[in-house]
Amino acid sequence: MDPSRIVEEFPAPSFRGAQEQALSDIRDAFEAGNDVVLVRAPTGSGKSLLARAIAGCARQPGSSDGSDDEVAGVRPVGAYYTTPQVSQLDDVAGDELLEDLSVIRGKSNYSCILPGETSTPVNKAPCARERGFNCPVKHRCPYFSDRSIASNRSIAAMTLAYFMQTAGSDVFGKRDVVVVDEAHGLAEWAEMYAAIELSPSSVPVWDGCEPPEIDGLGDVEDYAERLLGTCSRRQEELRGEVELTPSEAEERDRLAELVRDLKWFLEDLRDIESPTTWVADQSENLAITVKPLDPARYLHHTVWDRGEKFALLSATILNKDAFCRGAGLDPDTVALVDVPHTFPVENRPLYDVTQGKMTYEDRDETLPKVARTVVRLMAKHPDEKGLIHAHSYAIADRLHELFDDFGVSARIRGHDRENRDAALSGWKRSDGADVFVSVKMEEALDLKGDLCRWQVLCKAPYPNTNDSRVAQRLEDDQWGWYYRTALRTVIQACGRVVRAPDDYGATYLADSSLLDLFERSRHDMPEWFEEQVDRTSRPDLPPFDPDSVAGDGSTTEPASTRTESRSSASARRSGSIDDHPLSDVWGDG
Repeated sequence: MDPSRIVEEFPAPSFRGAQEQALSDIRDAFEAGNDVVLVRAPTGSGKSLLARAIAGCARQPGSSDGSDDEVAGVRPVGAYYTTPQVSQLDDVAGDELLEDLSVIRGKSNYSCILPGETSTPVNKAPCARERGFNCPVKHRCPYFSDRSIASNRSIAAMTLAYFMQTAGSDVFGKRDVVVVDEAHGLAEWAEMYAAIELSPSSVPVWDGCEPPEIDGLGDVEDYAERLLGTCSRRQEELRGEVELTPSEAEERDRLAELVRDLKWFLEDLRDIESPTTWVADQSENLAITVKPLDPARYLHHTVWDRGEKFALLSATILNKDAFCRGAGLDPDTVALVDVPHTFPVENRPLYDVTQGKMTYEDRDETLPKVARTVVRLMAKHPDEKGLIHAHSYAIADRLHELFDDFGVSARIRGHDRENRDAALSGWKRSDGADVFVSVKMEEALDLKGDLCRWQVLCKAPYPNTNDSRVAQRLEDDQWGWYYRTALRTVIQACGRVVRAPDDYGATYLADSSLLDLFERSRHDMPEWFEEQVDRTSRPDLPPFDPDSVAGDGSTTEPASTRTESRSSASARRSGSIDDHPLSDVWGDG
C-alpha cells in the first residue's frame, strides 16, 4: 500500500466539508504503521469517496517495495470494497465517480441467458444442475462475466455476505487493501452469518433427522453429529445423479452449506483454545439456531486473512477498544480517525415528544399516545413527508390500526416483509405529504431534501433480551455493549433525513427510554451528536385534530398498495410472513 497517493486517488473533482483533512489524517495513520484504520465519518462525509481513495492506494501489479515477499512474487495486489448493505452497493454501482469499482453479486442476482432458462437464476441454471454441463455461452453469462471482470480489476466491490462466502476462493484471493463501508456492525453481522439455522425450511433431510428437545450444548453437539452424517449421505446420492432438477440443485447447494457449517461448528466447539462461545435456542417446532458470541475466529478466516491493510468506515464506531474486542483486532495496531460533522446542528434538531415508556409491559398504554402525537405532527408538517421508525412489525401493525381509528390513513403508508423495497420506492416517488411507517430502516436510507423532512423514533432500539446472545452478554455484565448498540442505531436513524450541509430535518423522540439511553451512553457519544442531544427541546404542536390532517391521499395508487392489509398483518403475527433477518436480535425487548 502507498498511502501517499490517497489525495490523487480521490475520485471527485473537488473536496467538500472535511474530506481533504480526512484524507490527510487517514494517510498519516497508515504511514505510522497501523494495519487497520477506523474512519469515524458522520452522515454526509462522502464515505464512499473516501473509501475509493483508500482503495486506490493499494499495491498494483508491477509496483515494487523491495520486500523479500515481493521478490518471491507473493505480495498481494489490488483492493476490495465491501459493505453489509445491499442498497449501499447499489449506490456505488450507480455513482459515476465510482465507475472503476467492479461490482460482483451472488449468483442468485443474475439470470441465465440460455434459451428457455431466461427466468432461471444462475444458481439454478443447467450449469448448476447437470454434471459436466458445457455451457455454450458461458463467456457471455452475466454472472461469470462480472466475476471475471471483478477478479481482474484493481478494485472489486461486493456485499459483505458475498465477500465472506468467497473466503478461500481461488478467484477472490488475498488483496493488498480491504475497505469495509458501514463497518460499525461488523461483529454482529459476522455472528449472523456464522449462525446455523436447523429448521424444517433450512434442513432438506429434516423429516429423516428431527432433533430432540435440547438441554444444553451437549445435546446440540450430539444432534449436529447425527445430522452431519445424514446430510453427507444425501449429498452422495445427489452427486451420483447425472442431471438434477432445479429443486434438487437447490437441495444439493443447501446440503453443501450445511455440511460445511456443521463441520466448522463441531470443530470450533471441540477446540479448547477457541475464543468462541456458542449458545443455542430452540423453538416450539424443535428448530434449533446455534449462534456464536464474539466470533473472532470466523472473522479472521473470512475478513482479516483477506488483506494486508484495512480501512473500516462508519459514522457509529462509538468505542474503539470495544469495537476491536468484538471484531478480534489488536487495538495497538488500530488507529481511529475522526472526521468532523460539517452539517449545522440547527439543521438536525432533536425534539422531545416522549409519551412514556415503550417497553412490552408499558406499550399498550403508551402507543395510543404516540399515535395521537404523530397526528399532531402531521398537522405541524402539513406539506412535508414524514417517516415513522416503528422498530417492530407488532408496533407498526398497532399504529396502522390506530391511524385507521383516527381516520387519517389516507396519509399513511406501510410495508410488510415481502414488499418493503417496492413500498419504500413508491413513497419516495410520491409528490404529497404521506407518512411512511417503517420497520428496520434506520440504516442505509438516503432521504435527502424533500424526500422526508421529519421522522419519529417510536422506541429505544435496545437488543432483544430474549435472544440467547443478548442474554449471555448481559449475564456477563456487558451492559456497555447493550447501551452502545442501541445508541448506534439511534444515531444511524437520525442521519436518514439530513444528508447535506444545506439539508434540514427534524427527529422526534416518542419513547422516554430514549432520554434515559442518552444519559447512560453519553460517554460513548461522538461530540457532534452530543451537541444535538444537548439542544433537545419540547416543540409546540397543534392540538389533536384528525379532521385537519386526514386529507384525500397524495397518489392515484390503489389503496391496497398504500398501506398493509389486515390479512398481511395477521399472517405475519401468526408467523407465515418472515420478519427482518436480524429480528431475533433486534426485537421488542
